[in-house]
Amino acid sequence: MRILFLGDVVGRSGRVGVLETLPKLRERYRADFVVVNGENSAGGFGISEAILNELLDAGADVVTTGNHIWDQREALVFIERHDRLLRPINYPPGTPGKGAGLFKAANGADVLVINAQGRVFMPDLDDPFSAIERELSACRLKSGADAILIDFHAEATSEKQALGHFVDGRASVVIGTHTHVPTADDQVLNGGTAYVSDAGMCGDFDSVLGMDKEEPISRFLTKINSRRFVPSRGEATVCGLGIEVDDATGLSRAIAPVRLGGRLSQTEPAFWLDES
Repeated sequence: MRILFLGDVVGRSGRVGVLETLPKLRERYRADFVVVNGENSAGGFGISEAILNELLDAGADVVTTGNHIWDQREALVFIERHDRLLRPINYPPGTPGKGAGLFKAANGADVLVINAQGRVFMPDLDDPFSAIERELSACRLKSGADAILIDFHAEATSEKQALGHFVDGRASVVIGTHTHVPTADDQVLNGGTAYVSDAGMCGDFDSVLGMDKEEPISRFLTKINSRRFVPSRGEATVCGLGIEVDDATGLSRAIAPVRLGGRLSQTEPAFWLDES
């Protein structure tokens, strides 16, 4: 099975990059399943229903989020209408929406997607490790799902790495999101779970984490919030990962970064291109 994951979509630049690129990538890679983190897609803060539908129409099977899920207040309402939009699973009971779901891939496989949020240097939610453990116990790899993908939206790389090893051999892939900076530690762990600390963002990298540079620099210099952050509008780099999952075991054979467009060095999964 071929899984494509795209990192945090930031503002108009990121949306345009993903909407223009994703349909071509899905065909080029012959991807069976696509997950996109859309939590910064509406002006850099949250997601709207219209943008969610655009991402789904462009080829996303599931849209994950993170700590900005409720920045657009309408999300509290429309998330109940969209099974394919996830919010972190470790929000308290009674929070609108859901944090995990079983979805059908293009090849007919059942894919469990879990969206969780870290707690180190982040808003204090319930324990993500326990929440993920409950999901993995209820829907085990190859008996309940053909593949399991975890989007762990967290700040600290130590927390992300700990979670990767915690579920190693029980999930197909753990992908870190939130920091907007792609990391170079993509690997298949000893037990067969693919892992990366951060997928990076789909946005303009001539920026500070996707935002116009002036205000963040000013805040560091003066400690004064002069104006709100505004997403940078330059050409986006579309960042993500390609993951090759073994159909027999549900574990990963390979993982490699995707970086296309914009300012960053360009790369695609060679194990897919060589076979195309």
